[in-house]
Amino acid sequence: MTAVFSHGRLRLYLLKLLDDGPKHGYELIRLLEDRFLGLYAPSAGTIYPRLQRLEVEGLVSHTAAGGRKTYDITDAGRAELRQRAAELTALETDIAASVADLSSLAGEIRSEVRGSARDLKRELSEATRQTRRARWEAPAPPPRPASTAGPQAELLDELDQRLAAFTGEVGRLMRARQFSDTQLRTAIRLLDGALDGLRRLLR
Repeated sequence: MTAVFSHGRLRLYLLKLLDDGPKHGYELIRLLEDRFLGLYAPSAGTIYPRLQRLEVEGLVSHTAAGGRKTYDITDAGRAELRQRAAELTALETDIAASVADLSSLAGEIRSEVRGSARDLKRELSEATRQTRRARWEAPAPPPRPASTAGPQAELLDELDQRLAAFTGEVGRLMRARQFSDTQLRTAIRLLDGALDGLRRLLR
């Protein structure tokens, strides 16, 4: 927004908004956000210092009620608007062009994000199918060496059972409903982290 509101143009646009009626600072921020279709909103640190400067220059005044200042344009402010009418028209044209550019960029980003999300869901679904297929179609594991008899064999059996239960539960959860992109990415990170932890433990 620097190019659109450079060289005192935001100051001019605030006068234009106040010319439509008295407003407090938060209203001015929301009006600017609406003007840019929600793609840009100035901060309070941008708006209030300019309002204070406009007041010092006698172009706006304020009244206070309930701890909130409401700003209104003065006759001097309206006179400046009339003097800078051509500049204001050019500013409106630049804002319209900027909004069009931002909307186009936002559309491209949304398309890329949707494409990435579809790819991620497809890859996760395929990984889940492969995991289930491997679990259901894999040949029975060979018998363990005699050295694993006793308590260790029981622990290995329990580990096998836990792995089978884990795989089955993940498959059940995946079939239960649709997930958001954030949930899927978090699930992938959790699975990767668990696998890395087991690799380090069992090496």
